[in-house]
Amino acid sequence: MSPAEAAELFGAHRSRLFGLAYRMLGSAAEAEDVLQEAHMRWQAAEHATITAPGGWLTTVVSRLCLDQLKSARVRRETYVGPWLPEPLPTERVADPPDLESISLAFLVLLESLSPLERAVFVLREVFDYEFAEVAQIVGREEAACRQLAHRAREHVRSKRPRFARSRQQHEQMLGAFLGAIAQGDLEGLQRLLADDVVAWSDGGGRARAARKVVAGPDRVGRMLIGFAKKGGADATISFAEINGWLSVVLRHDGVVVSTLSIETDGETIFGVHLVANPDKLARLH
Repeated sequence: MSPAEAAELFGAHRSRLFGLAYRMLGSAAEAEDVLQEAHMRWQAAEHATITAPGGWLTTVVSRLCLDQLKSARVRRETYVGPWLPEPLPTERVADPPDLESISLAFLVLLESLSPLERAVFVLREVFDYEFAEVAQIVGREEAACRQLAHRAREHVRSKRPRFARSRQQHEQMLGAFLGAIAQGDLEGLQRLLADDVVAWSDGGGRARAARKVVAGPDRVGRMLIGFAKKGGADATISFAEINGWLSVVLRHDGVVVSTLSIETDGETIFGVHLVANPDKLARLH
């Protein structure tokens, strides 16, 4: 196989490999780094000995992600304030195949799994690999992978995010939410929020954000209205599809300074995700 043919074959798998790496890491930048390393290893490999290039690449990417996850857990212990995944602009399609597993709310939930649980869960539940394939990819016994998947499924099932039945429902709820904030209508905003609503605000120590997760409709409502009042007259709001769902993009002087996404079942808002860390907003400029 020539270098050009090898590059073309890698390109054919790239989108799927990026989706796998992003779901495992919650960071598009880290996912790109993993794919770059995987591409270098693929170019240097003995292609004649590889009978299933797709499986080979999936294994390399998965194991690189596992290594990255282990070091990421250490880094996130010293992260300033709540950590959120990197917002990922997504193309709007009429019938998206997988809105839930790409959502910020779901990726936040995956953060609570161990690296191996996360890898096995994503490979099995999102990408539909058989357990025998998962075991080979992560280098564990099949029985161990089944147990890891069981634990991960139970954890995800108990805390699974809620989603609107349609994008229209989601967008209507987002509009009502923004309207209440813009009007400074605390009571109206509180009526939209669940009793156990939680708001994450990720500034990473580089932008203004709450240093702790905020819970409850009163505290969340006051925080959001307070942020809006301090936003400044030069702030502009636009909408973009982020991680599969319509979200808000806030700009100052044309520069993206934050994103806001909600978790809703179409009737009540259960989660709010604010990302202001500039390192995580590069793809939105």
